[in-house]
Amino acid sequence: MKTAKFRKSGIELPVGKIICIGRNYYDHIKEFDSEVPAKPILFLKPPSSIIYDSDKIIKPDYAECMQFEAELLLLIGSSIKNSSSAEAENAISGYGVGIDVTLRDEQSLLKKKGLPWTTSKCFDTSAPISDFISSEDYHLTLEEELSLIQNGAVKQKESLKKMIFPPVSLVQYISSVMTLEKGDIIFTGTPAGVGNMYSGDKIFASITNVAHLEVTVK
Repeated sequence: MKTAKFRKSGIELPVGKIICIGRNYYDHIKEFDSEVPAKPILFLKPPSSIIYDSDKIIKPDYAECMQFEAELLLLIGSSIKNSSSAEAENAISGYGVGIDVTLRDEQSLLKKKGLPWTTSKCFDTSAPISDFISSEDYHLTLEEELSLIQNGAVKQKESLKKMIFPPVSLVQYISSVMTLEKGDIIFTGTPAGVGNMYSGDKIFASITNVAHLEVTVK
């Protein structure tokens, strides 16, 4: 069973759903020549895709191009459905950082065929996550900076305020589509600068005052 751990208390929650957001930063949309969405784009990852700090990302043998996408994570602490903005905010129990690992060639092929992205997003080790800081211990201002460093070189660096859909509105929207439950994790989208990963790479993702995560690629 995969769990999400609160840093200060050590409390762990069993992970339920992993809901991911696509196209939530304008510059990332531009780098892929995509359209700005009118509402959040949702897709899912299974809990089995989770790995933790100091673990290894393993590329499946059915793809060649594997890329990193650093993201703010939201940990849900209570069950909500069709929530108000206040209920959505209260349901966020913690913040962390994660990496949405994507098999880009596999995803592109599936898109061209009009098929779901599942095999490009849901493989084992495709969702590295940090521990979480409690929302009671830290107030997220969105002035925090999300960054990813690959082998010592900064590849992604952006303020959270550049998100098109901020955390509370994401939680509120998702709860209108599906019930959010205690232990669910939301990947909130990635900024520009995504890039390829290769065997032996060291990947460090962080959010100012929130969390950090380091993994290697096998």
